Amino acid sequence: MADETAERTAGRRRASGIYGSIVTAATLTAAGGQLPTLPLAVAVVVTLLVYWTAEEYAELLGEHVDDGKLPGMAQISAELRRTWPMVTASYGPLAALLLVRLAGASPVTAANAGLAVAVMLLVYHAWSAARVARLRGPALIGATCAAGLLGVVMILLKNLVLVHLH
Repeated sequence: MADETAERTAGRRRASGIYGSIVTAATLTAAGGQLPTLPLAVAVVVTLLVYWTAEEYAELLGEHVDDGKLPGMAQISAELRRTWPMVTASYGPLAALLLVRLAGASPVTAANAGLAVAVMLLVYHAWSAARVARLRGPALIGATCAAGLLGVVMILLKNLVLVHLH
């Protein structure tokens, strides 16, 4: 039973990291050319906090209501800790965003640097989750490449919107 709980916790943390990487990349994609660097970083964190809160509210209410009783504070607290990687997934991309901007790059270049780190993080999370799922060979490569492809699509969409539609 303890192994099952540990596996569920680890799986939930991995899924939260993947989701957080996607939301971080999507926010950098959508607002990277629209906001100055510091407001962009704040927008990423606030967006993640909203998604994290909404996800956990839906999860706790939808999955953990038993016999007309809401989950207790201990269960809520444990679930919030389990899924906090959704927010911490932004730390690396935001560090890249801020450091590149402090180095003198333009806000758009800094946003692209943060986006590149978010995509690399997404690929890492996908590879890690696929390895834990015991995927090997073509299945491991396919799962990892699918995450990379998602990241590339976000970058292409960002550039399409900024260059051609803006």
